[in-house]
Amino acid sequence: MKILRAISDFEKIKKGCVLTIGNFDGVHLGHQEILAAAKRIAQERAAELVAMTFEPHPVAILHPDRAPGMLTPLELKTHLLAECGVDALIVLEDNRWLLNLSPGNFASRFIVDNMQPGVVVEGDDFNFGLHRAGNIDTLRELGSQRGFEVCVIGPKEIKLSTGQTVRVSSTLIRYMLESGHVADAAAALGRPYRLIEKIIPGRGIGKKLGFPTLNMKKPTQVIPAEGVYAGFVKIGQTIENVLASEEKIPAVYSIGQARTYGEEFPLLIEAHLLIENVGDLIGKYMAMDFVERIRSQHKFKRSEELSAQIAKDCQKAKELLPRPKI
Repeated sequence: MKILRAISDFEKIKKGCVLTIGNFDGVHLGHQEILAAAKRIAQERAAELVAMTFEPHPVAILHPDRAPGMLTPLELKTHLLAECGVDALIVLEDNRWLLNLSPGNFASRFIVDNMQPGVVVEGDDFNFGLHRAGNIDTLRELGSQRGFEVCVIGPKEIKLSTGQTVRVSSTLIRYMLESGHVADAAAALGRPYRLIEKIIPGRGIGKKLGFPTLNMKKPTQVIPAEGVYAGFVKIGQTIENVLASEEKIPAVYSIGQARTYGEEFPLLIEAHLLIENVGDLIGKYMAMDFVERIRSQHKFKRSEELSAQIAKDCQKAKELLPRPKI
């Protein structure tokens, strides 16, 4: 997949491409339906599928105090978009000049003048331009004037564990994670939610209890609510190695402040791997895929009580996790 960051690079895209534009944070099931439809059209026309995304999120520029948490950092988003069949990814650096363009000026500069797509594929809630004034109707009108077709994909809905049917969105997934509903988040994403960062030295308390842990540097992503979870870990020398790895190591995660040992600890993100002979992995990168929540965090009176509970958590995780295919 080609990655393009400047308008001058647009000449590398063949005219008549199929284009889809969005933040794609999470690359969730709704995004995947748009991308799948765009890929089908591209194959029918023997054209390239081009995705255009923005870094950082527009709200982070306009209203930093209201910026939504990030689900997928650019490296992970790029990997997921490539898996969806994108041939070229345009990464536009968001700034106030870009965000102040009217819908017509944005379409002229970034869609027509320098790219000339044959089809633009978007969801029915697509907005663009200054104050998000442009919508699907605006895009259709511009397409009829400037010579490109517009294909609109309807919303993707899923049924939650509560039985409620909801429309999939990045906002919904953030809420699910922040409330600890990682299984529902996985249903909306079409895969487990993933945190990815470096492994850093820990306090050694888990090792003393008989359950050594890998400690993750606090990521820039949305962190699931404090609690204990079951999931799978991937490890590599670099983020790219982690993303390419097929290995899935079953694990128990703890996200919390270790209040059993006092109130002064910062938020800790730890993984106890359910395998033997882990070795020294500090400095490597780790991905934590969240499958199911086991329990909330508790403050234990004695370390022996905590150790006994961790043993129960490990057994529960083994029951919850499907046997990985390595």
